[in-house]
This record gives sequence, structure tokens and C-alpha cells, in this order.
Amino acid sequence: MQEINLKRRAFLGKACAGFGVAALNNLLADSTYRHHAAKAKRVIFLYQAGGPSHLETFDSKPKLAEMHGKPMPDSFTKGQQIAQLQGKPLICYGPQQNFKKFGKNGQEICDLFPRIGAVSDEICIVRSMWTEQINHDPAHTIMNTGSIITGRPSMGSWLTYGLGAESQDLPGFVVMMSSGRGGQNQPIANRQWSAGMLPSKFQGVKFNSVGDPVLYVRNPPGVSNDMQKDSIDAVNRLNQKQYAAIEDPEIQTRISQYEMAFRMQASVPDLVDMSKEPASVLDLYGAKPGDGSFASNCLLARRLAERGVRFIQLYHRDWDHHGGVKDGIAAKAQEVDRPTAALITDLKQRGMLDETLVVWGGEFGRTPMSQGGDGRDHHIKGFSYFLAGGGIKPGITYGATDDLGYAAVENPVSVHDFHATMLHVLGVNHLRMTVKYQGLDVRLTGVSGEVVKNILA
Repeated sequence: MQEINLKRRAFLGKACAGFGVAALNNLLADSTYRHHAAKAKRVIFLYQAGGPSHLETFDSKPKLAEMHGKPMPDSFTKGQQIAQLQGKPLICYGPQQNFKKFGKNGQEICDLFPRIGAVSDEICIVRSMWTEQINHDPAHTIMNTGSIITGRPSMGSWLTYGLGAESQDLPGFVVMMSSGRGGQNQPIANRQWSAGMLPSKFQGVKFNSVGDPVLYVRNPPGVSNDMQKDSIDAVNRLNQKQYAAIEDPEIQTRISQYEMAFRMQASVPDLVDMSKEPASVLDLYGAKPGDGSFASNCLLARRLAERGVRFIQLYHRDWDHHGGVKDGIAAKAQEVDRPTAALITDLKQRGMLDETLVVWGGEFGRTPMSQGGDGRDHHIKGFSYFLAGGGIKPGITYGATDDLGYAAVENPVSVHDFHATMLHVLGVNHLRMTVKYQGLDVRLTGVSGEVVKNILA
């Protein structure tokens, strides 16, 4: 009777999983998706959450400055999705900060970011990004997963699923958070680094920015490493028996994650021990290890990259400047300019920049108009990103918005185009990395996406 019940549970478990998961299980035996020579081995995504204004960072608009205080021409906005501004008078709101030319090619960058300007010969500024979702959470979702449907795998999960991780002692996908001083720190949902329908071992692991990066990373008093290993081995033997009975792939994930957690107890303390970092490096970043700042997270990102982590995502919040955009951007520049430039400089000095794709940007941009206030609202028609290293052509500006910074009009780059390009430099053909789910071939780039070849080195 016990054997019959066991087989019945196994049958029901498989039936509930559905044909999509069954098909996925067949792929797990060979989940390497490198289709051509890779330029990059890893990604560090400096995610500026809240929507940085392109008009006070990377997209100089003299014409908008001339139009400051005048009505926004109806030809730009009629019938358009423009967030909170529908049905009210729209007034052109000129750039609130000055721009300056940097580098050999004279790339125009807001002069609040002189250190990023100093490494402008290493970066490619894309001024023609656009997205589909105008509110924060769905905009984060499409930027991270390529879909407005919640529950799809994040880009970091796709990469670790397709390419694996170089480290056996750390997760392949790590997420860290830092908060700005302005107080507009909207929550970021954990599903933004979910593995979706992929096995859960490919989801992002959130590291704390203050205190121990991972809870319970140290053994409690009286428990030695040998005792801990014995406990894990015993639990895994039980899990292996359960898997033999019901063949649920999540049990295999549970086994591997117990083993990873044990290895992390040795690797994580060394990872966060900054005592061996020279004072010159700490000064370069402006980092005070353990303070939870963006600067300290940038330094930790470099250390994670050195240890083989595939995808590192740093969320820095408080870019949602519906009011006080002038002072708000100045405050954000103080927080991110130095460590961003330091990360690029540090990677280059260590010979790692060529194999690391660094990305800087948020979920959308900001409007070139206001309703008489001193801020900007959410904007999806055109905004700026920059990329560095990892097979990207350095020292160039690609694409453009119109004279008022409203819409991408020259070489528009969609979120799917961005994802396709990111995968390309990592050696992956975005059309061929798919998973069968609910009868569909699911991929990071959905049903569109083109590699932006003109920015490739």
C-alpha cells in the first residue's frame, strides 16, 4: 500500500507540474546556450531606480532651454501616454543643470558628473532608449524580464540558466540595494530577480548592504563546520530519497542550494572582508565598507566579479523627481558619480573591463514638461543609458531624441533591443535561448528585439 501511495503522489506531482515543466526538465541536461564567441563574461548592472532624468544627465537640449516656460507644442503630446499630466496645461521645463563636453570625442554630459565625464572615452551613451510601461513596478518588470507579465525569469536568471556561473562558492546572480538621501525610496519587489518558470536555483540572491550579506552565514555558538556539514549531508540524503520517489526537480534545487549555502559560509566572510583593499582603492570609490552605500556596493560588485559571479545588479533608489529635480539630481550625482567612474577605472586597471559589461540606467526617463512645478514626471518615449566594456564600442554617443527630449527619433533602442545586445556580447543568440512554457517558446526578448550592431566593438 505504501508503494502504491508513493507512486500515486509521484504521478500527481508530475501531472500538476504540467507539460511546460516537463519540457523544461528535458532541457536541463544541456542548458548551455553560448552560440558564438563571447566578448563579455559577466554583467554589472548599475540600476538607477525611480527614473533618472535624461535631461539633467546625458541628453543636452538647448532648444528645450529656449522654450522654458512656454506651452509644450501639441504636436509632441497629443494623444500620447504622459503619466500624471493628462488633461492639464503642459509647460516646457528647461534643463536645470549645465552640460559640458568630455573626452576625446566631446561627449556631452551634465557637469555634475565630472568623474563619469573623465571616463567618457570608455563609455557608450545611448540617448534613444524607450520602453512600454509608464509606472514604476511594471516598468521595472519589463526592464528586468522583458515582459509586463509578472512571473517571467529576470535577465540575470536567464544568463545563469544559459551560461552557468564561474564560481562554485557564490551564487551566479547577486542583487544589492542602496538608498538615496532624498527619501523617495520606493520598494523593489523580490520578483524583479525571480527565476520565473526556470528552476529556482537560478533566481537572484539578495545580499544585505549592512551587516552580514546573507542571514545565518556564520555558525551559531557551539556548532563547528564539521557538525554543520554532517547536518547538511543528512538533510540531503533525505531529499535524495524524496526525489527518487517523486522526481520533483525542485528537490534537486533544494539539494544544490543546501550545498551552496554551506560553501558560502566560507566564501562570503572573505568576500566582504575589505581589510586587504588598499586605502587608495577605498578612496577611489569613496567607500566606507559596511555603510550600505552605493559606493560600497560598487566595490563589492568588483569583488563579486573577480570571484566569478555572472550577473551583479545594484539597485540605487531615489531618482523619482516629481518635484525639486534640480537639487535632486545634484544630490544623486554626489552619490553615484564617483563610485560609478571608480568601478569602470578599477575594472580597467585589473584587466577586467573588456570582459565585463557595465550598464547604467533606470526603468524610464522624465518628461521635458511640467505643470508649473519644479519637477518632471515619468516618461517612456525617450531616455538615456550608458554601457561600458564587454564588447561595446567606447567613447561614442548613439541615437538621439528630438529637440525637446520628448521622443527617440534617431536609432531608437527598445528594451528588447537592449536585452538582445546584452545577450549577444555574452555569446548568446537571443532568438535561440528559449524555454517551452504553457505551449509557447518563451525568451527574454519576447517576440521582438534586434542586436544594436553599431555600438559593438
